[in-house]
Amino acid sequence: MRHGIIGLLLFFSSIIYAQSIYFPPLTGTVWEKTDPSALGWCPDRILEMEQFLESRGTKSYLILKDGRIVLEKYFGTFTRDSLWYWASAGKTMTALVVGIAQSEGLLSLEDSSSKFLGKGWASLPEAQEKAITIKHQLTMTTGLDDGVADKDCTLPACLSFKATPGQRWAYHNAPYTLLDKVVEAATGKSYNQYFQEKIRNKIGMNGLWVRVGYNNVYVSNARSMARFGLLLLNKGKWGQNPIVSDTTWFAKQTTTSQNLNLSYGYLTWLNGKSSYMLPETQLILPGSMVVNAPDDMFAALGKNDQKIYVVPSQGLVVVRMGNDGGLPAGANSFDNLFWEKINALKCQSSTIDEVGVTSAIYPNPLPKGRQPAFSALWASMKQVEVISSAGDVLFSGSPEEVLYMVSEGTLPSGVYYFKGIDASFRVHSARWVYQAE
Repeated sequence: MRHGIIGLLLFFSSIIYAQSIYFPPLTGTVWEKTDPSALGWCPDRILEMEQFLESRGTKSYLILKDGRIVLEKYFGTFTRDSLWYWASAGKTMTALVVGIAQSEGLLSLEDSSSKFLGKGWASLPEAQEKAITIKHQLTMTTGLDDGVADKDCTLPACLSFKATPGQRWAYHNAPYTLLDKVVEAATGKSYNQYFQEKIRNKIGMNGLWVRVGYNNVYVSNARSMARFGLLLLNKGKWGQNPIVSDTTWFAKQTTTSQNLNLSYGYLTWLNGKSSYMLPETQLILPGSMVVNAPDDMFAALGKNDQKIYVVPSQGLVVVRMGNDGGLPAGANSFDNLFWEKINALKCQSSTIDEVGVTSAIYPNPLPKGRQPAFSALWASMKQVEVISSAGDVLFSGSPEEVLYMVSEGTLPSGVYYFKGIDASFRVHSARWVYQAE
């Protein structure tokens, strides 16, 4: 019964949330804001995050909550009007463009790419060339060899056979870039013209696609990037205006698109999956792509740490532009450390009277799964809280009570924090990465 009530509350809250997203006017600089203090975000933690971002070559960042600007910062000489490249974060826009063209009946994902690119667009026998579809281009599964000297090269000589289409995932720029030519042939318009008519002008963005070598790169200001993130947050609609008329498209774009890289949709990165692959490698890595980020996050990611993170469950859009953050992949990646700072923004409320606080991090009281692993420290706590990565207290009570509530298995996978007070009125905390069974 309790779970049913919670589900009902979540259902109604989702309806209220869907009606409360704010969309800025299409022209001008007016954009409603939310004070960070209204979300319980601490000034010192905001400063700490911004110091991290500045130290990592960031030129600008924005955080939107339900469409309103909570944080917006420009570093150095970079301003609100400064233009910057999106790099591969623009791929996610291209996916939406293709979705619009399909919804207008101008192409189908099942169409052979040759229908629009013509015969001989790759160095393949005609039958192999025709086997590559638009969907293969959208999902990075064309089977074309990404081991060539220049992965950006779109000349036929650079596009040779490696695997049967759909049987190998490889982050290969050239087949992606050729989607521009597919759209142009299908619509009879230049890629810039079609994009501006169907997306840019309808959501108030600035910028344009610029040819850089073989690549087609989008350039805009940071607020335009945030506008596109807001469009994604609202599932492809600007207010009540559907940018793509196919109501099923957005879900398909942000859902695993093939069984090779579970963390990839249609040119969109997905968090919270059981495994992921990264560019430049054929390794399948276990676990979520960005462990510190919410499981439902999806993202447009570009070279040198251009970012659009979208978190539907929290109504968040996070944008970052700048130079390479200079961090390796894995636990210490830019994404993971940035999300660690975002998670720490909230001043965590507590039902515990914090007479004294220790900063030591103790072993997690629970291992992966639900089986309890009592430590002496855990058992000595008088009261314990389980806190979400957003800073909300989820469970509170004695160690036994909290352990029982957690063991019910209602928590989704994610990052949580335990907080407990001992007999000497000192507070202890532990970070917990939980994988639901």
